[in-house]
Amino acid sequence: MHSDVRSFVFDLKPAMHVAHPPRHGFAAFLAAGHAPTLLAAFVYFAFSCCIWVLNGAMAPFITETFGLSPAQKGLMLSIPIIAGALMRFPLGVLAQYIGRKNATLVEMGMIAVAMLYGFFFVSSFNDLLAMGVLLGIAGASFGVALSLGSGWFPPQHKGLAMGLVGAGNVGTAVSVLVAPPLANWLGWQAVYGVAAAAIALPMLVMILFAKEPPDVDAHAGLRQHVACLFEKDGWAFSLIYGVTFGGFIGLTTFLPSYYYDQFGVSKVQAGQLTMLAAFMGAAVRVVGGWLSDRWGGVNTLTLVLVVVAVSLVAVGFSSGSLAGTTLLLMLCFAALGAGNGALFQLVPLRWPAATAVAGSMIGEIGALGGGLVPNAMGLSKQYLGSYAWGFVSFALLAVIMLGVMRVMQIRWTRTWAEKGGRARSVPAADFAPAAATPRGGSPAGGQAA
Repeated sequence: MHSDVRSFVFDLKPAMHVAHPPRHGFAAFLAAGHAPTLLAAFVYFAFSCCIWVLNGAMAPFITETFGLSPAQKGLMLSIPIIAGALMRFPLGVLAQYIGRKNATLVEMGMIAVAMLYGFFFVSSFNDLLAMGVLLGIAGASFGVALSLGSGWFPPQHKGLAMGLVGAGNVGTAVSVLVAPPLANWLGWQAVYGVAAAAIALPMLVMILFAKEPPDVDAHAGLRQHVACLFEKDGWAFSLIYGVTFGGFIGLTTFLPSYYYDQFGVSKVQAGQLTMLAAFMGAAVRVVGGWLSDRWGGVNTLTLVLVVVAVSLVAVGFSSGSLAGTTLLLMLCFAALGAGNGALFQLVPLRWPAATAVAGSMIGEIGALGGGLVPNAMGLSKQYLGSYAWGFVSFALLAVIMLGVMRVMQIRWTRTWAEKGGRARSVPAADFAPAAATPRGGSPAGGQAA
């Protein structure tokens, strides 16, 4: 009898489970994917961003140590951005072969070694430039982090998932907030040693919580994975991303120096003011992904690029007001953050099963735009006597990219996206331009998960 009762209870459990009311809102979003992996990807990306911009966060200290000119400072700040951009695509390809989780662990191990180099061996300007290249290892994390975190989620939720992982950009705000006081206390070179120890935390989180997503076509070869390199869509996305994320990371790296030089604030205060803008950009990235899922990535990016252009021009000519400059920069960063979320809402719609490589390629080329910002600012100051024309030049680039996107979105909304850039009911894998289809192979991107 007891056996019969026990059997009845166990048989009833599935029915009882099915009878639970459906989840709504954010709970439904989390239930649609794998929340622990999403968390691990966020922590990994946040720590990577924090380390990537260390030289920018400590730039006033470094400049004082080596007596750098504005042009030298711009070069020093641009190298980590450019190196990180160039390392993104190789890491994305590696992730396709050993898995995204394993690729993140390999990268974080390399970051720890790079930080130890900075702690023990940086003693000249040339060493500092070499350290900038090594900091780029941390900047390579972007495409793999977003693909890992969003890989368990269906297309209609990928924009929000990528926005949540991309909010790891808040690591840049943490860096400019924490690194200057640490540099005051321990010396700026010792901050590299602190970073070497801190990277153990995201490694532990990744090992314990992350689970490799299934959204990769196991039968697709390298040629199919890199097909997006030869498509107009890939290059258009990359150039737009050069404004949104390139502007975000380039300005975050440069602003501590700008505040210190332009307004005469202390090194620590320069970091705190930069943190306000960087935190705004990181936080609004989630909103950009969420809004794009509903309003469309193209619509969101249109508004973003207009706000970026207007606010940057205003910043360039409000250099006499600390409060005005800070408020305008916060507005600009909010738009840039939303733009990052919006663009990467579109990527998995266009390349649903090759998101890691497509995202890494777009991130690689797009992030190169960030390397232009410190150089443009340094050259503008050194040869034109003002930072204003650096801001204006980047605003002009935003206007150009707006025009490019508005032309190309006509074809996008006829093929792989709904009007405004929302997800289509038919997967993007069914859209196969000739340039994206290898001879005798399947369309680039394979099958949607």
